[in-house]
Amino acid sequence: MFSATKQVFQSAIRAQTMKFSTSVPGVLASLKGQHFTSIDKLSNDELKGLLKLSHQFKETYSDKSKPNPKPLEGESLSMIFQKRSTRTRVSTETGMAMLGGHALFLGPSDIQLGVNESMRDTACVLSRFNSIILARVYAHADIIELAEYASVPIINALSDLHHPLQTLADLMALQQHFGEDLTGKTVCWVGDGNNVLHDLMLGSVKMGMNVNIATPKGYEPDADIMAKTKELAAENNAKVFTTEVAEEAVKGADVVVTDTWVSMGQEAEYEKRVKEFDGYQVNSELMKKANPGAVFLHCLPRHPEEVTDEVIYSDQSLVFNEAENRMWTVMAVMAAQLGKFD
Repeated sequence: MFSATKQVFQSAIRAQTMKFSTSVPGVLASLKGQHFTSIDKLSNDELKGLLKLSHQFKETYSDKSKPNPKPLEGESLSMIFQKRSTRTRVSTETGMAMLGGHALFLGPSDIQLGVNESMRDTACVLSRFNSIILARVYAHADIIELAEYASVPIINALSDLHHPLQTLADLMALQQHFGEDLTGKTVCWVGDGNNVLHDLMLGSVKMGMNVNIATPKGYEPDADIMAKTKELAAENNAKVFTTEVAEEAVKGADVVVTDTWVSMGQEAEYEKRVKEFDGYQVNSELMKKANPGAVFLHCLPRHPEEVTDEVIYSDQSLVFNEAENRMWTVMAVMAAQLGKFD
């Protein structure tokens, strides 16, 4: 039996050595100046193009033996954070620096937003200073308002409805493990029908993957986003299956995914949610019911009631590749939005 540390290391090596086509299609030119608010706003070619650029950036910027290009030199990014984060902040600030640009963290106590200044005015002001505005907010309506009034591209770094940056990182991790073409694979979600699921199911069917979803009664994904997912699934010859039984959802799955049961802002519901999510923990017994060679994803931070140590630190886990990919994928989005990725 490998140690947890050795298993994580081997998973990282696989991600580094797998080869991908590195030519970025011209379709990314269509993203210049565009907002990035949810995965369904991308065409299939744009989604695949962003993933190719992410792989290209990983290959280029992981090589420390030579100077790397700085395509975003002179550009700046303002980062509005209504909610705290580890991966989003560190990956974005580091990635922007690697590309030659500058990122500014704007927390709740740093600016007037929500105190003496509206979202509209904030969008107008920051657009005069910065090349891109990234926002991690509570209400998706705030993302929509930023996008309406900003004169520079907006990046949704999380809202109550969508988390598109996470989906890019997830899909990149799956490509690193399975190969570039994910068609026909089955992704299984076990847990809360939340914002992370919303974009993951949208992105998965756009990549030609089937989606199985197990949520407790009353915790289903948003009905409108589910309808859009089924529409996209039909267009891409994919299937969507829903159930309230975790064991049913993992049958035939190549990927098992979960997330926190209690998101920020829901702390008062902790006891109630933990009770109602009983039976949804991802453990070795549940993973055995998936396909041989199935892998595990979690966007982090995680809690032991959601997934056991035995799974998250196992050779099946792609969690830390997934976390690292948050940097390569946000770099790709920023570069594409500014049309500077050569």
